[in-house]
Amino acid sequence: MSATSGNIGTAGPAGAAGVLAVGRRLVLRTAFAAGALAATAAALTPLVRVARTSWRTVDEPPVPLFEETYRGRHIAATGRPAAVPGARAQVDVRIDGRPLPVMRRADGSWLSAVNHYESFATPLELARAAVDELGTAALALHPAHHGA
Repeated sequence: MSATSGNIGTAGPAGAAGVLAVGRRLVLRTAFAAGALAATAAALTPLVRVARTSWRTVDEPPVPLFEETYRGRHIAATGRPAAVPGARAQVDVRIDGRPLPVMRRADGSWLSAVNHYESFATPLELARAAVDELGTAALALHPAHHGA
């Protein structure tokens, strides 16, 4: 093979065009990467802003929702405002000072670990139904998690 058979390091018109093509590719790759980075930053900026806002709202003290004695058991609930606009508030329900795991369903009703097949309109109704179901039994101090 001769030195002018199309190798990358050859001199002449073919070698000059090869150098320009590599330079053009590098410029296009760099421009594409910069555009992708800018688009990603623009898309993530609102999410970062919301996350920073939610960190500030987590420190707000809980607001008492209700507190009463029902059938000899002390039931109370506190709530925190939603951390992110559009999210739902967090509710902490306690029976005799022990946490009752609760969850809000998509339709706005509530369910608990004690009555997880029934829906209740408010956390107060849910707590009263849990007391009715528990009778004299006490809730665990630290509720078990799935897989524990």
